[in-house]
Amino acid sequence: MHTFLLMVVWAILSGASADTQQTDVETLMDNVVVLRVPSFTGSMVHVPLTCGEAFQNEPVFWKKNGQELNPPLQGNQVQVLVEEMKGGNYTCHLSPSGEYLNHTMILIQLNPDNRTVILENREGGHIHCSAPNYTGFFHCSWKRTALRSDASVVLVKAERFTEDIPCELDADASGVRCQDAHCPYKEEQHHISFTVYIRSHARLEAYTKSFYLREIVRPSKLPNLHISDGKVFSWDYPDTWEKPCAYFGLQFEVKLVHSGHPCNSDNQIINITTDTTKYEVGVKTKKYVFCVRAQDKFTRGPWSHWSQCT
Repeated sequence: MHTFLLMVVWAILSGASADTQQTDVETLMDNVVVLRVPSFTGSMVHVPLTCGEAFQNEPVFWKKNGQELNPPLQGNQVQVLVEEMKGGNYTCHLSPSGEYLNHTMILIQLNPDNRTVILENREGGHIHCSAPNYTGFFHCSWKRTALRSDASVVLVKAERFTEDIPCELDADASGVRCQDAHCPYKEEQHHISFTVYIRSHARLEAYTKSFYLREIVRPSKLPNLHISDGKVFSWDYPDTWEKPCAYFGLQFEVKLVHSGHPCNSDNQIINITTDTTKYEVGVKTKKYVFCVRAQDKFTRGPWSHWSQCT
């Protein structure tokens, strides 16, 4: 009697577990579904597939990654058993060798532990975003790990509050260019939420970054850096910087380093901050490198790259 009760309880729990796994199948976008599982090891989930309403009365045959299934799978509405990481691209056809009709890509993602192995975790995180000014344009980039160099971008989503932000993928698929409709004269009330979905074979990973535009605005390198009278250095605001300069003010870090040293060297002679675009050097030695970079003086965001003159 006790054995019978244990078997009944086991059957109920097994059914509940299967139903729970079934709810983890979510549509990411057209023709792409994601199976979110707590572990890649031992997971077995039935995923429903539909070729399309227009093919309800057609002799539909299915293939996986271009290969016929064994045993054959037939019908407009079917279920496939996905074990562990064995997702893939399921296509439906009018016959085993007939016309292509539709497809569904099944990808696997760990949930809630979105373990990351596809992108490198560089300083500042997996995703790096920057903007040259406050017009709303920004660029986000990432770098694939050596073992996942063939990983492909599935989807990019960027939004501010409830408004979608359009983005365009770079040619090498290692970044995107986005254009927010944010007015540069209006204070930001909501942050930008950015997510990129990347897959390696059937494995899917999601990388998310949230930021205000003011946190990522990095002025371009300062142009027209030159010297006059042998000691007076001057430069201009970047052409990409917002006008008027009184409203979008910059501050400048001026640094003199010993000859032969880079601008980021700690072996410095002078290091000061100024609001003007001119600086007169008063040191006696002539063997130095003059370096200058810019930063938004109000938000104190990222510094521009160094400009230098010898």
